[in-house]
Amino acid sequence: MSMDFIEALNELEREKGISKDILFEAIEAALISSYKRNFNTAQNVRVDMNRHTGAIKVYARKLVVEEVLDPRTEISLPAAREINPNFQLDDISEIEVTPRDFGRIAAQTAKQVVTQRIREAERGLIYNAFVEKEEDIVTGIVQRQDQRNVYVDLGKIEAHLPLNELMPNEKFKHGDRIKAYITKVENTTKGPQILLSRTHPGLLKRLFELEVPEIFDGVVEIRSVAREAGFRSKIAVYSRNSEVDPVGSCVGPKGTRVQTIVGELRGEKIDIVRYSESVEEYVANALSPSKVLEVQVFEAEKMARVIVPDYQLSLAIGIKGQNARLAAKLTGWKIDIKSESQAEEEFGREKTDSGELPQDSVSVD
Repeated sequence: MSMDFIEALNELEREKGISKDILFEAIEAALISSYKRNFNTAQNVRVDMNRHTGAIKVYARKLVVEEVLDPRTEISLPAAREINPNFQLDDISEIEVTPRDFGRIAAQTAKQVVTQRIREAERGLIYNAFVEKEEDIVTGIVQRQDQRNVYVDLGKIEAHLPLNELMPNEKFKHGDRIKAYITKVENTTKGPQILLSRTHPGLLKRLFELEVPEIFDGVVEIRSVAREAGFRSKIAVYSRNSEVDPVGSCVGPKGTRVQTIVGELRGEKIDIVRYSESVEEYVANALSPSKVLEVQVFEAEKMARVIVPDYQLSLAIGIKGQNARLAAKLTGWKIDIKSESQAEEEFGREKTDSGELPQDSVSVD
């Protein structure tokens, strides 16, 4: 090895953060295997690489014994004392056995080891950078698509966006810039693997955090998210400051904030509701955009019976039960929706003129 090689290792340590001592140890271990393989020997050897000059020497290590049974691994006491008179039985004697043309083999081996370690270090840096972004949004450029994934360039690595994590009817072409949610970062034998999603509820949450300063600052808090990607979502928000309207903050001036998110989600409808510690009020809000007359809570079953005006029943349930289903996901309560007429017939509830319960929510198409 030359001084140029040692300087290259110093440069790698400075630029890549790869310890020079670790590289030396890895090269020495690889050279032992190379020596045994190329010179067809079963000797117990040690390779020493000078940290300053790069000079490489191979030493055969032999056990000092009274009677030699295997000359490849043992040496007699008289022969050992010819090397060093201080040797005793059971000591280890080292004899230099560096082959004449070992430099060429050493150079090839060292190059392979260094290249592998650089690759491992770069993979480690990429993994560490993205594992911190797990459950966060990234922006990338679509590269290609096969039968299972859309491949997205994130700069230093290509991420996988499974086709089942795309919203319905969502298609991308090469060069499209997209936002996606990192669901998982794995460190595999082939390097880091990053999995993305466009359907995860976390995507909606992160988009609101990006668009609404009050959420980013912690004044407004997202308490719950329910999503049926590509169709409709509900998000429950709460304000730590009584003077800040959480729903209005998320909607933004003339609806600009929420419309930006709707655009990113290709027209997905979003209901923004005010979170409440009162189950009755929270459930009523969650059923937006339908109006609610009464909410009856059954704590033991964690079920809420909701009574709505007759003309609001289909709206409360939603297409194929979507509105009721999302409201149940959002609140964590089972919701049984009855029209006013059904409630009167089944439970003897009398119609009243008390009007609808006040709701604090907004629905955006």
